[in-house]
Amino acid sequence: MIDTSNLMVSVSGVRGRVAEGLTPEVIARFAAAFGAYAIKRGPGKTVVLGRDSRVSGPMFARAATAGLQSVGCDVVDVGIAPTPTVQLAVEDLKAAGGLAVTASHNPIEWNALKFIGPTGMFLDADEGAEMRAFLDGEIPRAIWSDLGGYSQDEGAVERHLQRILAISFVDVELIRSRNFHVALDCVRGAGGRIFPQLLEALGCRVSAINMETDGLFPREPEPVAENLGELEALVRSSGADLGLATDPDVDRLSLVSGEGSAIGEDYTLALASMLVLRHRPGPLVTNLSTSRVMDDVAERAGVPIVRAAVGEINVARRMQAENATIGGEGNGGVILPDVHLTRDAPVAAALVLQLLAETGKPLHQLAAEIGRYEIVKEKVPRPAQPLDAVYDALAKHFPEAHADRQDGLRLSWAAEKRWAHLRPSGTEPIVRIICEAPTRADASALVETLRAALP
Repeated sequence: MIDTSNLMVSVSGVRGRVAEGLTPEVIARFAAAFGAYAIKRGPGKTVVLGRDSRVSGPMFARAATAGLQSVGCDVVDVGIAPTPTVQLAVEDLKAAGGLAVTASHNPIEWNALKFIGPTGMFLDADEGAEMRAFLDGEIPRAIWSDLGGYSQDEGAVERHLQRILAISFVDVELIRSRNFHVALDCVRGAGGRIFPQLLEALGCRVSAINMETDGLFPREPEPVAENLGELEALVRSSGADLGLATDPDVDRLSLVSGEGSAIGEDYTLALASMLVLRHRPGPLVTNLSTSRVMDDVAERAGVPIVRAAVGEINVARRMQAENATIGGEGNGGVILPDVHLTRDAPVAAALVLQLLAETGKPLHQLAAEIGRYEIVKEKVPRPAQPLDAVYDALAKHFPEAHADRQDGLRLSWAAEKRWAHLRPSGTEPIVRIICEAPTRADASALVETLRAALP
């Protein structure tokens, strides 16, 4: 058994601060447990391994390799690569699974393992529980003659790039004819492995910062508006048409308008969905905490919107069930089934550039046409009584609201274009309250109304 008290263990992986709970020994054991699970489930015994650019990445990748080989897995290493590239490689190689060594948008002192099933999607709750049974028990190690092999795959990023350029409603020649000037910030993460090639293929002139893949993040790595000041300045100084910013593992994309203003990560999915639904109407899936700009996009396209529990795998599974055309999360994560059922920042960039090329409108105008709401996020101490009882009480307190209990409690007032989502934190003894309304004052007032109504 290993001490997980200083780790965040969730359905899709394990993460922690380097040396403060997350050590090579911990990584090796989790990797071995995953490898044993992957061999049991199949097909075969190949496991794809990739990582973002974090300084601790090489050390943890070697530890993960050893853990996988120790149970008989053949490791195929794609090196520094976007997480969606690793996931696609699992599909391409028909592997039993994959491991991504990445803490995504977490600060520089963090790292993590993300567990990928044979479909190229992250493990869901049931799969994660099955995998952790190996972690908590006796891991079946291979004897000397059955140890796993090791090879490298240099072509994973190029295959990913070709899948994006082959999207049926991405007109490469049309985008190239526009000669877009793009400012790019890859935060010294894995985006440097794919974004320059993608933008070159799309005929873009590029002004770039933070392209080194050394993991020495020059800003907080989450691509939220408050962290994009340097990119905003670059857009203004270079005269770029727009700015693109991603996180270290390249599954989230944020946008900066040609005026040099970050428009908010919710608009990445909204704009990408506008483009896709112009070509192929169909259900749109997002999570319960994503802005209702998505409701407006769906309504204008004449398609249904479906809300899923928070978490990429929950959205992806719901997309499968609904045969969705597009989906994702309001954090800049776009999922396009045409490529694969995972969040993918390069896919999002191609879709946004196609929209700009088709409409001839600048980014700020397209965002303004969608409209804007204000989101306020707060947290309150977790009540002493069971949360289900708290949700019951709140639902009774607001009988006029539509209540959704998939993931905590979401109350929505469609006519007033307001909603509130309450869900427990997975890491702290708190309940998070997220409220959205047409104005910040309305959203803040809704937070306070809910806070007062809590038992």
